[in-house]
Amino acid sequence: MRRVAIVFAVVSVSAGFVAGCGEHQDGPPTDSGAPVTCQVKQGTKVDIATGNATGVYSALGNAYADQISLATDGKVTATATETLASVQNIQQLVAGKYQVAFSLADIAADAVLGIGTFDGDKQPVQALSRLYPSYTEVVVRAGSGITSIADLRGKRVSTGSPTSGTEVLARRILRAGGLNPDSDIAVNHLDLPKAVAGMKDGSLDALFFSGGLPTPGITELFAGGKDKFRLLDTSGVLAGMRILSPVYEVGAIPAATYGLPEDVPSIVVPNVLLVRDNLDADVACVLTKALFDRKPQLEQANAAAKGIVRDTARDTNPVPLHRGAQHALAN
Repeated sequence: MRRVAIVFAVVSVSAGFVAGCGEHQDGPPTDSGAPVTCQVKQGTKVDIATGNATGVYSALGNAYADQISLATDGKVTATATETLASVQNIQQLVAGKYQVAFSLADIAADAVLGIGTFDGDKQPVQALSRLYPSYTEVVVRAGSGITSIADLRGKRVSTGSPTSGTEVLARRILRAGGLNPDSDIAVNHLDLPKAVAGMKDGSLDALFFSGGLPTPGITELFAGGKDKFRLLDTSGVLAGMRILSPVYEVGAIPAATYGLPEDVPSIVVPNVLLVRDNLDADVACVLTKALFDRKPQLEQANAAAKGIVRDTARDTNPVPLHRGAQHALAN
């Protein structure tokens, strides 16, 4: 089992990175523009930014790292690292700490457009593939009287890790529901394991998380008492969310996911797998091929991988698809 390191802060480009390009000194070469062969050299190293320890990014990221190494007969050594997820992942991908990063599509779109968290600063990132959809999971205490987003007023709420896609999404949902996330709730910036612990010990009334299904941490929470917690319907704020980004949709969290009485409507946003725009095209090709060639093994790690579909892999707009990924998906 790969040892997972926890990264708590956003790092900047330092002496340990190649000056001027932000490439990790032990990472793969930058793109030469030569024709794509999908062949890589022995000893290629790839670092993957995932997310919270009990989230799907972490489960799939670790499995993906293993499968990359197996798919390339050891030519590529891949390592997955626990992070605070989307926003931090993109910042550190650009800085050169990682070569691959999981991200929510809305955060990735903000990054390439230079809006939202990245206001005025377009990020040089591209996609290897669209991934599975993430569902907005708002867990509330069963006896709290919370039946809508507006009912979170005055409640103790975890909006996710700082610099995570969950935090951005939570703030947008709260505003769409008529609340000021800075003043109308008692906000807690917690990663998923700490938020789950807070729901269990009664120090929180609600938690937000955006993830694939099933999310291990949410599974753990409901396994401890389905009568104590329930999922909140977030579909009512879709109109306000789509003003911010067209990537938002409504789906349903199936009742069977957590053994609940009925399906729960939820705001849905796709995930994407990101790289820097100057990543070597052959490396990008190999990484993309491994994602689909080893999909059955990824599904064994977490069922969310079933949502990774070749037919929709190119649907990453407005994030450009890396040319190495284009080659892999065309062959």
